[in-house]
Amino acid sequence: MKLISTLKKIVFSRISVCALGIILQLLYLIAIFWTLGTMFSYSLFVFMLLGVALSLYIINSEISNAYKLIWVFTVLSFPIFGGMLYFFYGGRNKTSSLHRRFKLCSEDDVNKKLINYSKNCAKQSSYIERCGFPTYQNTFVIYYKNGEELFQPLLHELEKAQHYIFIEFFILEKGIMWDSILNILRRKADDGVDVRIIYDDLGCLLTLPRDYKKTLESMGLSCHVFGRLRPLWSPKLNNRDHRKIIVIDGKTAVTGGINLADEYINARLKHGYWKDSAVILRGSAVGSFTAMFLELWEGLGGKSAISEDLLCPETHEENDGFIAPFFDSPQDKEQVSENIYINMLNAANDYVYITTPYLIPDGAVKEALILASKNGVDVRIITPHIPDKVLVHATTRANYRELIKHGIRIYEFLPGFIHAKNAVSDDTTAIVGTVNLDFRSLYLHYECGVWLCNSNAVNAIKRDFFDTLNKCKEITIADTYEKNVFKRIGMAVLKLFSPLM
Repeated sequence: MKLISTLKKIVFSRISVCALGIILQLLYLIAIFWTLGTMFSYSLFVFMLLGVALSLYIINSEISNAYKLIWVFTVLSFPIFGGMLYFFYGGRNKTSSLHRRFKLCSEDDVNKKLINYSKNCAKQSSYIERCGFPTYQNTFVIYYKNGEELFQPLLHELEKAQHYIFIEFFILEKGIMWDSILNILRRKADDGVDVRIIYDDLGCLLTLPRDYKKTLESMGLSCHVFGRLRPLWSPKLNNRDHRKIIVIDGKTAVTGGINLADEYINARLKHGYWKDSAVILRGSAVGSFTAMFLELWEGLGGKSAISEDLLCPETHEENDGFIAPFFDSPQDKEQVSENIYINMLNAANDYVYITTPYLIPDGAVKEALILASKNGVDVRIITPHIPDKVLVHATTRANYRELIKHGIRIYEFLPGFIHAKNAVSDDTTAIVGTVNLDFRSLYLHYECGVWLCNSNAVNAIKRDFFDTLNKCKEITIADTYEKNVFKRIGMAVLKLFSPLM
């Protein structure tokens, strides 16, 4: 009976139903193309012409050259199915309608002060502001080098909420971390605090039941699910909400790589020790994170219904340098996160140190990394030693050789999986957020982060990098040489298809 019950759960699970629906849809489309091929001898020629037309469209689109290359190769190599694959998997699709409101909490004269401090920092700030994200001063930032260190301060901040708590995450999972947070959210909702939650349906596919939204609403919490999964192969599956945001009363915000699940605080060891990072912000810059959340909330059909004084409450925080929160969206043609990284690399004089779980850079980022190294900048990158996704990790390793040849030093974190998405440069600037150095983060997902300049957190991030480096193995050029010819071919194929990873 137990075996039958287990089989029923597997057969009728959300994953099985969605997978079956997608397979049936694919089989139906294949049957149509097969019928056309049988009925009309010239159908393949027609599809080849359509493939050429689609390739011209892709070549003239405003996307990465590496991304163009793989799709043109796929469309021309598989004229019948390549176009269908691009339609469902290759484009940037408007998952929701967002209206930027980032001018709400801007401060005066920040750019003038930045110019006096550093022209390079002023240029980066100017770029970020042109993308709609102000730079602030009246903000204090605390850096946390792992989930365990963040956990208790986060609970303490949530306990202080009086008006609202906004939570947006890629992954929520029942366990010590989420259950502890949820208990506070329930109590706060009972006390009249406005609690709103957004989670990504694909990110939570294996961690939450299908009807979890109703469960949260039954507790008095408001909830929207981003990108509801359906048993259909849809282009919307390609763009996920990968952001991690907590906003409390417009006065405190949290962001970084940490999701709300037990492996992120190492209460459960999933891929060895989980190394992550986050920041807590207090002050004016929190207003940008409030706006980020509310924009998506409205785009998913929710009502803001929040007074302006609660959006940008008056704060008197210690001045901790220049702080610019930002987000990236697949809706527009601006690669905000990528350009912020490239600007940092181009402006660096002494060093750029990066931690990333996936090192699958496109051509522009790779060129910026190599050029910085050729200019004498000390470029070092830490990646995981224990993978969470085998193929993605293999693709990351396939990129090592070219980078190391040009003087970039790459290290693998031996104790487990490094999920922190940080960059720090010249003891002056840093980036902390949700952005991986891969195509999905840079082009297809909703992401967010914070750029820091002359903040105390910059030195904390640098110290954490070197503390982490002590637990790493440096990868040499000899380590990247693969004697097995089939593995070498496999690595070349992975590099070619890396934009799809």
